[in-house]
Amino acid sequence: MAFAFEKLQVYQKSVLFADNICTLTKDFPRGYYFLTDQLNRAALSISANIAEGNGRFTKADRKHFFIIARGSIQECVPLLELAVRQGLLKPEQHQNLKADLEEIARMIAGLIKGVENRKT
Repeated sequence: MAFAFEKLQVYQKSVLFADNICTLTKDFPRGYYFLTDQLNRAALSISANIAEGNGRFTKADRKHFFIIARGSIQECVPLLELAVRQGLLKPEQHQNLKADLEEIARMIAGLIKGVENRKT
């Protein structure tokens, strides 16, 4: 039996994003552990907060965790920018990852609006 949030396309896309980040950062040189760690944490935080928000009962709690997920998306942007500037990511990888983040951000905005529009 699956948890309800596992059926959400935004959750599935955010897990895939985190998985892609894990795969890419495995090849980062040893001296970039700080960037690897922060990027992996931020990427994982997106899906983790979507899941946690879906487990909450009040509108305010749900919205709060979705907003945190959106903040984690914003956190990934400068980390990816630094990775491409340092030559750790190819420009096309950077563009694809950023496009993924933009899509997930739009979907999370929809979750937030959905919570706001719910009566209870």
